[in-house]
Amino acid sequence: MQKRRLGHHGPEVSAVGFGCMGLNYHRGPAPDRASMVALLRAAVEGGVTFFDTAEVYGPFTNEELVGEALEPFRERVIIATKFGFDLANPFAAPGATNSRPERIRAAAEASLRRLRVEAIDLYYQHRVDPEVPIEDVAGTVRDLIAEGKVKHFGLSEAGADTIRRAHAVQPVAAVESEYSIWWREPEDEVLPLCAELGIGFVPYSPLGRGYLTGAISDTATFTDNDNRGMLPRFTPAALKANRGVVDVLAQVGAAKEATPAQVALAWLLARGPSIVPIPGTTKLHRLAENLAAANVMLTSHDVTAIDDAITVMGVVGDRYPAALQQATGR
Repeated sequence: MQKRRLGHHGPEVSAVGFGCMGLNYHRGPAPDRASMVALLRAAVEGGVTFFDTAEVYGPFTNEELVGEALEPFRERVIIATKFGFDLANPFAAPGATNSRPERIRAAAEASLRRLRVEAIDLYYQHRVDPEVPIEDVAGTVRDLIAEGKVKHFGLSEAGADTIRRAHAVQPVAAVESEYSIWWREPEDEVLPLCAELGIGFVPYSPLGRGYLTGAISDTATFTDNDNRGMLPRFTPAALKANRGVVDVLAQVGAAKEATPAQVALAWLLARGPSIVPIPGTTKLHRLAENLAAANVMLTSHDVTAIDDAITVMGVVGDRYPAALQQATGR
């Protein structure tokens, strides 16, 4: 597996990481835990060194799963986790943020225990808290770094101004945001800023929550605990209307003996040397497919052809329902 460094300030990681959220959260019924432990260990053996989780996934149980699975490989892997939701308050509204310094510290201590580590490799603020200045957040993580409890600071779904202000207090190693062929908003301001400041970029949902694999049919339905069922891009009409996006990937892939998913990941890798996508899966064959994407080389002509074709056809359906557009919650 090729390696990449997350910007000027971050760790060196595998070119393709592993997003752990769907192992037991937000993607339908949770698979057998032992099978998911085995899957994560297979990912390590396949060359993955970068794993992404968060305290809110479960909540808490995803970190516990990741901690158990990766404990034997602690010296070989980089584990990213996140703080920022008000999980300590039983009366908080769903999705309520809380990045007060005391909450960050308590969350870090709990994540350390669940992950079975002495230091958190990369600690993201999961969502910006409008009630807490980002300087206070960055300063708290800076102190945790000085204490040896955190190694690197990151931000998730933050805007350009927030990133710049945080970086002035504590260098930001990586920004994690949704980014793929069919969601390109980070290109407007965030990606240029990351390049300017030497910050790595980690695209989550790099396969469009599974749609860009081509495996989701136009008539697909989703269970109550699968959040895709509430997303405008996963209505039957949108699934059918967006089929052309997958067709473009398949056409490019046919010439390279690559699947649509591999082309979608290769497209991201071609966007910059500090971009590290984190596709998730619960299946061994999909894991192998995702890892092989690092060997798919797209030319500048390939990238331009993909961009032009998808720009012409457009993408049907918003990223989130109107009520969640501002929250940008997963």
